[in-house]
Amino acid sequence: MHIELVIAKLITVGLGLLITKQAYNGYRSYRSEPMLYVAIGFLFITVGSVLEGILFDVVGLSIFVAGTIQTGLVAVGMLVILYSLHGQFSEPSSGGDTP
Repeated sequence: MHIELVIAKLITVGLGLLITKQAYNGYRSYRSEPMLYVAIGFLFITVGSVLEGILFDVVGLSIFVAGTIQTGLVAVGMLVILYSLHGQFSEPSSGGDTP
């Protein structure tokens, strides 16, 4: 195992968890449901970002299967975040000259 890669993955997980925590704090403070979905989405992306290496090196899955699982988790996270953004854009704007 390459120590540089492990350090990079740990930094990635730390940043992902920090973003997840901040989004969850935003949800708790303002009861903003989209922020809850952002937190959940980033949690999926964070787990997915390190899962491939764990599944390949520790569990012994093939790189194809490990990569497929990782890609699936990251895609689910992105879909959850996209869902949170969709709710923001679908609300009618107040005022303005919308037809």
